Amino acid sequence: MKKKAISVVASTLLVSSVLAACGSKDSAPASSGGEAASAKPTEISIMTMYYTPEPPGPDNVIVKEIEKKTNTKLKITWVSPNNYGDKINVTLASGDIPDLILLDDPFSAQVRGMVAQGAFWELTPMLKDYPNLMEYPKESWDNTKQADGKTYGIPRARPTDGGGFPYLRKDWLDTLHLEIPKTTDELYTVLKAFVEKDPDGNGKNDTIGYIGFVDQNGMAYMGQLQNSFTKVNGDWKLVDGKLVNVNVLPEMKDALTWMNRAYQEKLIPEDIAVLKNTQAKDLLKANRGGGFQDTAEAAWEPTEELRKTNPKADFIPLVSLNGYSNKDSGFFGMYAIPKSVPEAKVKQLLKFMDYGATQEGYDLASFGQKDVHYTEKDGIKTPTEQAKKDIVAQQALGQIFLKYDKYLRAYRTGMPNDYLERNRKIIDEKVKISAGDPSLGLNSDTNQKVGTELRKKIQDMKTKVIMGKESLSAWDSYVAKLKTDPDMVKITEEMNAAYQKRNSAK
Repeated sequence: MKKKAISVVASTLLVSSVLAACGSKDSAPASSGGEAASAKPTEISIMTMYYTPEPPGPDNVIVKEIEKKTNTKLKITWVSPNNYGDKINVTLASGDIPDLILLDDPFSAQVRGMVAQGAFWELTPMLKDYPNLMEYPKESWDNTKQADGKTYGIPRARPTDGGGFPYLRKDWLDTLHLEIPKTTDELYTVLKAFVEKDPDGNGKNDTIGYIGFVDQNGMAYMGQLQNSFTKVNGDWKLVDGKLVNVNVLPEMKDALTWMNRAYQEKLIPEDIAVLKNTQAKDLLKANRGGGFQDTAEAAWEPTEELRKTNPKADFIPLVSLNGYSNKDSGFFGMYAIPKSVPEAKVKQLLKFMDYGATQEGYDLASFGQKDVHYTEKDGIKTPTEQAKKDIVAQQALGQIFLKYDKYLRAYRTGMPNDYLERNRKIIDEKVKISAGDPSLGLNSDTNQKVGTELRKKIQDMKTKVIMGKESLSAWDSYVAKLKTDPDMVKITEEMNAAYQKRNSAK
């Protein structure tokens, strides 16, 4: 998944009303009745990641309950996300692959090669028998298909809307009698007012309009501002039916012109090239920043902190800018099944994962047992101390079992209902207009070899232009050379060939 800021899984609890059961099939266990009582438990090995301080052990109370509900015996290899990529490489190379393995990047060169060699089960013809998995959004399935247009894994489904996008201080807008901006021009006016008109009323010139920053690999937390000019979520845009790298488009110069002006007028941080995520969030929580880029629910984090001293503090996620909102991929990795697994067991594995996509399975994995691991009031689940002791969290077993919820990025624990309902409406509006990445999942061998360094060179030039170390005319010259750069030309050719091949396979 071309990693976005969304690659960090938020530590959220979901609202049960949001996760309403989908018919009678939604509560059917993987094995039931006499079958569960008489059949020998299916042994299932799984490799996945965890985000809790420690992973659940084999004797974990929820692991045992899942085994009971699904008539399975689980052997889970938990790996920290900090070194998951390395572990995947070693495991795939060894040939000793678990029954279910989370491929965090389904389009790595290693995975592509193994798919081409027939190393994983092709699941397309089987999936129709697993209705809860089929409730995952179409984008989750489509965007995890390989070059041949076929499905080789169960997506770890994520919402397509509500991902990282600008959010702003609504209370500051109200104080200054400003409307929520809908264009980048209106946003500029707002940020200038945030800096110059003392929105916090402390009599000091100490506020920052928008706390965005870049890094050496890309536009980072200025990314969706850039995309509001190019109107596509990614590095490639369809122009007259062909993929064009956004960096050679005139819209990119417009974006850099806007950012250079904002930098000169101190509407964005002076240390834009070195600022870190934690530092940016600290500035927001210290009442210094008027805006930031993050998921819709994440806007509650600085809001909650500020409300301890200012009850009116309020960060509101923007629906769009220039008519653009970002549509994400709909997945964060996928679970693949190696061809070494017999076909009969493949169906048992799909049955197991289908149970995890039910309300019952998801709630058990993510929240545990009611009145033991969580309490519920007004549809909101609140974890107990026992949940921490038993390592019951969406960040642990909830990484395996997932019932899809399009409002996953609307709610964070502790958020009041009015804030949640506003987020849900914002996400509904985003769905109507959001634009994704047309190049998602496409491969270019040249890009695999030189793309990382080429992107770093492009970003280095962008950063210099934003900070005024290079002129906008220098950017024009750079783009002229980039258009004829042999590597860029080759990557563009290969990306378009892959795009045409994928479309013809549909």
